[in-house]
Amino acid sequence: MGCRMAVVGVFATGACLFAAPAWADPPVPNTAPIDSSINGVPGRTSISLRVDVLGMQWGTPNDTQSRAGLSMVKLYIVDYALHHGDGSAQDRQLGERMIRYSDDSAADVLYAKYPNSIDATAAQYHLPATHSGVDWGSSYTSAADLTAFLDDKQRTDPGSPILGWMAQAAPVAADGTHQNWGTAHLPGVIGSKWGWSDYGPQQVASASYGPGFTVAAQTDGSPQDQTSDVLGALKGSVLGVPLPFPVPSAWGPPR
Repeated sequence: MGCRMAVVGVFATGACLFAAPAWADPPVPNTAPIDSSINGVPGRTSISLRVDVLGMQWGTPNDTQSRAGLSMVKLYIVDYALHHGDGSAQDRQLGERMIRYSDDSAADVLYAKYPNSIDATAAQYHLPATHSGVDWGSSYTSAADLTAFLDDKQRTDPGSPILGWMAQAAPVAADGTHQNWGTAHLPGVIGSKWGWSDYGPQQVASASYGPGFTVAAQTDGSPQDQTSDVLGALKGSVLGVPLPFPVPSAWGPPR
């Protein structure tokens, strides 16, 4: 299923919404490519886009598919620690390392302290494709859940340290990975978070936010595959047009 989108704003108003099937409980991990059709995106990649200033959202038909959460679930762990943890300086320091540097050792410590953090955050923000695994690294989420989470943060918690740390993400992660692919290449992006597999088939993810929008992508492939799929789907057709109205300050860079 698919249709072409007409441009109206920085991320356009859509000619149609891309419907996606609801997930069973628990969601089933991705096991085979799905034929996506938002501007011909290969099934290896799922993309979700929300434009809050227009009250609209779009995505590939597989944007609700529960895929490997990779380091993207660090967003959920840190949010839980910030809002439901003990308020310690250590939690905040670990959280910053997890978001800016995607530090796995910091995630191990914080998730051991708050083992229900992923599932509790999924329940709080109504993220149906997100659930924990035997450890944080084997958890699952979807592109649609990532944009829903970041959209909620922008609307209800614009001063969140998470948004600030995403805006100050390090060029090189704690393990030496260069954090520079996917949604981060889209115009208007303020902050980003990346995820990647350390073993098994290559998988990558990215999620970004900008003034009034959030976007996320998950790819069964390389960083270059994801960047190509994201830019091919969005850059020429729905990006680069100035907003025809003022953007509320709440959607600006977090202070």
